[in-house]
Amino acid sequence: MSPLLSSIFSTGFAFAILRVMTPLLFPALGVAVSELAGSVNIALEGIMLVSAFFGVIVSAYTGSLFLALIAGIVAGVFMGALLAYFHLKMKADIILGAIALNMFASGITIFLLFLITGDKGSTSSLQSLVFPSIDIPLLKSIPILGEIFSGHNILTYAALLAVPFFYVLMFKTPLGLRIRAVGQNPDAAESVGINVDKIKLYALMLSGLFGALGGLYLSMGYVSWFSRDMTAGRGFIAIAAATLGGNMPVGILLSSLLFGFVNSIAIYIASLNVPSELIQMIPYLVTLIALAVFAMRAQRIKNKSGAIQEHFDPDAVDALVKDVIKAEGDS
Repeated sequence: MSPLLSSIFSTGFAFAILRVMTPLLFPALGVAVSELAGSVNIALEGIMLVSAFFGVIVSAYTGSLFLALIAGIVAGVFMGALLAYFHLKMKADIILGAIALNMFASGITIFLLFLITGDKGSTSSLQSLVFPSIDIPLLKSIPILGEIFSGHNILTYAALLAVPFFYVLMFKTPLGLRIRAVGQNPDAAESVGINVDKIKLYALMLSGLFGALGGLYLSMGYVSWFSRDMTAGRGFIAIAAATLGGNMPVGILLSSLLFGFVNSIAIYIASLNVPSELIQMIPYLVTLIALAVFAMRAQRIKNKSGAIQEHFDPDAVDALVKDVIKAEGDS
């Protein structure tokens, strides 16, 4: 077996997949929340970048992981709320607003980075903190499983726990019912007394929260510093992961694992005599191929079923509205 294959079929490689998957899973869940509300958030790239920056800066100057966590989350939620303000209050196109926020995030972080450190590249001159890694009792003693699942950064475990949290939030709470009702048909949702703009605001702020955690992991878990534009397209890959997963928790987890697998292979191939440009292209090429396969499969299913509906399933909307009315009555 070649050295590359022996590396791939190892517990270390499986460990790396979970590590690389974490900054994709968080924003993918954020994309799903906003998309289920009918306001897809493609500003996760900028949200992650801003949160990663403020987490590192606050940790370096306060020496507190807790304050760094709060600062990163506040920055991400603020960015989500800012996008909601542009889209809902100012009536700007949400795609254009998100693109503007991504560009703003890239520029403002570089400006503040230079202002604080005198360096436009990274915060390597600052002594920032990192979130701890955790050895899980009992599990760490189990051969193979312990080597794969124990010893990860605490935010990796938070990302895995975020999947069932997302399920409970979206499918077992009144807020989740309202978000899905608004995403299916805002007019029907408004007819039963739901404030559509408020629900979309909540969804975009939740999206910012998930994106913030992904950004914090990048600068305070994956590495221990902030560097300019360090998200490197992960926010956009997260959109693909959410789409491939059908905005459903298990699907998002599996698609994030797929992209984590591809990124890990790219990292391992880097040790071989292969042009770096080709290696950097691999994750994005796989993203395009996966989206193309998904689109063709969806079109084939649509053609077979003879589905002609373009916007929503009336039966699904009726069911959601009934659930919302019941939830309103229970509350």
